[in-house]
Amino acid sequence: MPTTSDAKTKPAADTAKTKRNGGEIIVESLLREGVEVVFGIPGGAFLPTYDVLPKYSKLLNHVLVAHEQGGAHAAEGYARASGKVGVCFATSGPGATNLVTGIADARMDSVPMVAITAQVTGSLIGSDAFQETDIVGITRSITKHNYLVKRTEDLARVIKEAFHIASTGRPGPVLVDIPKDVQQNKIVPEYPDSVNMRGYHPDVKMDFSQIERAAEAISKAKRPCLYVGGGVISGEASAELFEFATKANIPVTTTMMGIGAFPETNSLSLKWPGMHGAVYATFAINQADVLIAVGARFDDRVTGKLSEFAREATIIHIDIDASEINKNKIAHIPIQAHVKDALKALIPLVEPGDYKEWHETIAKWKKQFPFYYEHSDSVIKAQWAIEKLYDVTEGKAVIATGVGQHQMWTGQFYTFTKPRTFISSLGLATMGFGLPAAIGAQYALPNQLVIDVDGDGSFLMTCHELCTIGRQGLPVKVLLLNNHHLGMVRQWQDDFYAQNYCATYLGKNNDMDYPNYAHIAEGFGIPNKRISKPGELVKAMEEMVSFNGPYVLEVMVNPKEKVLPIVPPGASWQDVVYKASDLEARFRK
Repeated sequence: MPTTSDAKTKPAADTAKTKRNGGEIIVESLLREGVEVVFGIPGGAFLPTYDVLPKYSKLLNHVLVAHEQGGAHAAEGYARASGKVGVCFATSGPGATNLVTGIADARMDSVPMVAITAQVTGSLIGSDAFQETDIVGITRSITKHNYLVKRTEDLARVIKEAFHIASTGRPGPVLVDIPKDVQQNKIVPEYPDSVNMRGYHPDVKMDFSQIERAAEAISKAKRPCLYVGGGVISGEASAELFEFATKANIPVTTTMMGIGAFPETNSLSLKWPGMHGAVYATFAINQADVLIAVGARFDDRVTGKLSEFAREATIIHIDIDASEINKNKIAHIPIQAHVKDALKALIPLVEPGDYKEWHETIAKWKKQFPFYYEHSDSVIKAQWAIEKLYDVTEGKAVIATGVGQHQMWTGQFYTFTKPRTFISSLGLATMGFGLPAAIGAQYALPNQLVIDVDGDGSFLMTCHELCTIGRQGLPVKVLLLNNHHLGMVRQWQDDFYAQNYCATYLGKNNDMDYPNYAHIAEGFGIPNKRISKPGELVKAMEEMVSFNGPYVLEVMVNPKEKVLPIVPPGASWQDVVYKASDLEARFRK
């Protein structure tokens, strides 16, 4: 079970001006930033820092992961669940390159993370030394900023800046690469209390005249709709969103990144639109006359054919990142601001709207096009399993997911009411994300029920992190929906590639025990169960949820099940397909 340190205070100032080596400065700088846990694996170039870690073991918990990618995703999961900066360590060369996928994932989803990598001794840089890679060059396009620290005297300042950059403005990952000799050298450190960086000014001054224009447009609207992204969650603006939406009586759609920003139990909630989103959400967002985008980036999975998206709407776009405004869709009323500040400013300017006809239209769409699947008494449908998980957990779990069909079904059939309870890789869509992200979330929220809802294809990519939860005794639960396929790829092959199934079957011949996930779990000391009959599901879930420790529940599900609805790739929102029979009729002529 993860624990947080009893000593929450920053280290005392070094009044004696004692010399510290670089490794000590790194750790003390992290403690000054409030870091309590770091995920990593040691290696030769990082040993000067790992050598001092035991000295700080009561203040900083180092979690040994099974693979550096798992460490990066765990740091992401920690950040997504807590709102704090996640931290991961990796040694030089392959250790550092193994972080790349996690760093790119954090960049795409605006996750605050600091990745600290070791580098070969400074005099060897550029000589193709043992385990040398130019990780700064490799990650330049996937970090918010990165550093190669050449002097021990710069360490404390650089780490302070790294946390500042990662957590302010639009959050994102920062990499700090530290040569071995910089970790070894001893100096009398000076720890800065503040950051003053020329060229980086994340605090923007909101143009109140644009807020007034937005309020005026909203007051004239007949069919307004909110389009809410992950920026509302990272901007800690969920309360302001709720107050604004309920006061103005405006329906709310969220992106998948924004799931939980607005309670899906509220009558104004339309869940999420787009490729596999709710039909009624997709219709509402595209038939609105005023579309209020808050912390969202108009990504292709929401918009479909961009030229057809929200064609009739006056678009109000609120975002902290100026580069997102007008990038994909022209904003008629652009507002660069912290979303929390913008919503606070809008709330007193709006009045409850009389949108009776608009709400009635949406209610008809909800009744006509609910999330749908055909029930079965003989096989377990994954959608039904997610519904039952919601019932068993009473909607109180923190849910991490891998990537694939199970991810979409979780977004569709589990009801989320709070921010930071749906933890998933959306921009990069990184398979293998779920289990290590759940580990990070469990460390962030040690008293919460954390469940990784995974598919067998995604789970296979990082299942070695069962070693981490087994070693640490983390009570992470894994609901493994096993269809023996790369399900989403198979679905596309079925619908758009003439049923040419290639490289998507994960079994061996007809052996349903291959791979044997029970043996894998048992090898790491994790209790587990496999079920295949609908009548077994609820009891097995109750056992999993109530078990005091880690647990893997493998549920055999229908391999031919599809994620619906779907807006086919390249199509517009009018082309949404609701049922499998409609899909077959359209694409198998």
